[in-house]
Amino acid sequence: MTSRTSRTSRDTTPPPPAGTDLGLVDAIAQLSFLVQNTLAEIAGEYDLSLIQTRLLGVLRDREPTMNELGRHLGLDKSSITGLVARAQRRDLVTRSVSTIDRRVAQVSITEAGRELIERVAERFAERIQDTVAPLAGPDQQEFSRLASRIVTSHMHRQGIDPGTAAVH
Repeated sequence: MTSRTSRTSRDTTPPPPAGTDLGLVDAIAQLSFLVQNTLAEIAGEYDLSLIQTRLLGVLRDREPTMNELGRHLGLDKSSITGLVARAQRRDLVTRSVSTIDRRVAQVSITEAGRELIERVAERFAERIQDTVAPLAGPDQQEFSRLASRIVTSHMHRQGIDPGTAAVH
């Protein structure tokens, strides 16, 4: 049972009646909109776009090549090049030549980028906790397990190393 105090002050919508089922597709679509809008709102508070936030989230736990980064973010080469260049100008990331193949550039997060994405991630975690508050503890754990399975499976199909958990 969730008390009203666990809901955000901005959310005045009463919880749906017990047994309400939007259907799988609609529920996932609506949840996706809610999560993406939450992340975009927080990113904006830190003068970041949603894609810049995702870039920094990916870089928290890895130093991918430009091609790998493009696969993670679903962007083509020219888009990823521009995104990384803009982040470099803000001193959020660095680009370096790979020690394995000098034709390949690797991207890593700077200390300033890491500090920024950690602040964003902290705010995001708080908001997501509010979002899932209607679920009891065991339901939250089960939801996390199922969502992780879906995401990991998708990453494997895309040829992406799931690495450790991060905001992507």
